[in-house]
Amino acid sequence: MIDLEFGGFYGKMDGYNNLVPYASKGAVMHARILWTFSAAYRKFNDKSNLQIAERAYLYLRDNFIDKEYGGVFWELDYQGKPLNKKKQTYAQGFALYGFSEFYRATGISEALELSINLFKLIELTFDAEYGGYLEAFAQDWSPIADMRLSEKDENQVKTMNTHLHILEPYTNLLQVWPNDKLISAQKVLVDLFTSKIYDSRTGHLNLFFDKEWTPTTDTISYGHDIEAAWLLWEAATILNIPALSQSIKDIVTNIGLASVEGILPDGSMAYEFKNGHLDGERHWWVQAEAVVGYSYLSKIVPDSKFLDLAENAWKFIQTNLIDVQFGEWYWSVLPDGQINRGDDKAGFWKCPYHNGRMCLEILGLNDLFC
Repeated sequence: MIDLEFGGFYGKMDGYNNLVPYASKGAVMHARILWTFSAAYRKFNDKSNLQIAERAYLYLRDNFIDKEYGGVFWELDYQGKPLNKKKQTYAQGFALYGFSEFYRATGISEALELSINLFKLIELTFDAEYGGYLEAFAQDWSPIADMRLSEKDENQVKTMNTHLHILEPYTNLLQVWPNDKLISAQKVLVDLFTSKIYDSRTGHLNLFFDKEWTPTTDTISYGHDIEAAWLLWEAATILNIPALSQSIKDIVTNIGLASVEGILPDGSMAYEFKNGHLDGERHWWVQAEAVVGYSYLSKIVPDSKFLDLAENAWKFIQTNLIDVQFGEWYWSVLPDGQINRGDDKAGFWKCPYHNGRMCLEILGLNDLFC
């Protein structure tokens, strides 16, 4: 996927392993590549991983950052020119995630400076009246009508998904920059998850909200449930507040138990439950998060069945999702058991982040809980 002509990485490879060289390039994809290869270099000290991380770092820094208004553009064309200049808060979070991990891996001070700048920008999106982070803005950070992250999403001002992927990079940044304002912001974020996003009646997370935090749908996303469980635990662990850790332990356990509703007989996890219908498509990222989340929960709640769930999800991945011949994972397995080749092997959303992170998290799990 390395684009030697225009820089960075090609925007797409289809499900049949055909490169699409003129596809647009996404901020989220490049930031996720930056995080993954930085984390891999930090773990294995392999210079080949560092070379990929450096490539992603330089392209994200030089092409995606808006020199006029700050933050990262949502989308560039294949030559690296801005195609969609909107400022999605979700994308700012992933850029922060990538830059902060690159700093952790290399110690390059510029990467920390870029991370801190993004933190300050994200904090400007906070709703001072009702709390929480607003979803999206125009290039100059003025209000925008269409805030959707993708065509699948509701056009709402606040979402669980964006808050989850602010929580995640704030945890990462805290490990190298334990600033008081960052600590305070992370405490507020954890509180928002426990008081606004987590539904204590069902154990699931609500997904979309109006400005005053009224949920606008009852759709259940099983993958986000189990991903949030371990990311919340990680956030509480880094904050290191004993009272918070105990309350979070109960909540993440409840979320994990609720997510089991999405486990199918073959050990995989269904995509979502929407409008009274179970979507049984087995997306790559959902299975990866199931392995990580249930592995975490097996450490948090000893003598449970969570480890069995993690192992079953991993067996499903090995048997059905990994493309042994050409590399990477398929996008999904369809409800009828067929491999989904209609969606990308790599692209705007698909890159070695969920699955790469899964491997890194499992390799470091015992060290984390020892």
